[in-house]
Amino acid sequence: MKLMEWLNEQELVINDLNLIKQAFIHSSYVNESKVVFEDNERLEFIGDAVLQLLSAKFLYQQIPLLSEGQMTLLRSQLVNEKALATFGRQLKINDHLILGAGELKNGGNERDSNIADAYEALLGALYLDGNLENVDKIFNKSVVPAFLTLETLDVMDYKTKLQEFMQSDTRKTVTYEVISTTGPSNNPTFESVVKMDGLMLGKGKGSSKKRSQQAAAKDALEKLVK
Repeated sequence: MKLMEWLNEQELVINDLNLIKQAFIHSSYVNESKVVFEDNERLEFIGDAVLQLLSAKFLYQQIPLLSEGQMTLLRSQLVNEKALATFGRQLKINDHLILGAGELKNGGNERDSNIADAYEALLGALYLDGNLENVDKIFNKSVVPAFLTLETLDVMDYKTKLQEFMQSDTRKTVTYEVISTTGPSNNPTFESVVKMDGLMLGKGKGSSKKRSQQAAAKDALEKLVK
């Protein structure tokens, strides 16, 4: 797939195509080229700052509110090299890397560092291109879904937060019920609901009863605070 086709597939509207192309140029290609004189490292620098800001804003807006320590921990899980390389592969960025012959021969288009750098460079290029909607599209396609799969239940005690939230209005307590268990006995998935006065407030799944209850509490909180 050509780069323009990929950009159309991602629904990105570009003003300066050359700027976007630069996001995919590895230093090894510049070293071998007599025409191209700049790689993606400067764009990567910009993209890193953009990613830090977007991820910080996203975590700041989560409900229930995260502490500074919790936000720092979650951001470190979201924006490390391995995670960024995963995002890049999901978006097929590695298919468009422009590498020197030696780097390409040595599998550079599958190297985590190259893909992660290009992912950040792309964010930087999109930001400089002037259409912030493009930046949000890439962020929302990659980082946001990844956040939903993180071990956030180990960071947040949603059950306590839900109880505190409910008791701010009423003295009633919530109850939890496991409604199903699926999967093999050595790797089960539990589904729980959280209720108050027989009314279901939320539902969630997890690899243990505790995790499914935490997920149900999280679901309830997100609905209640809207």
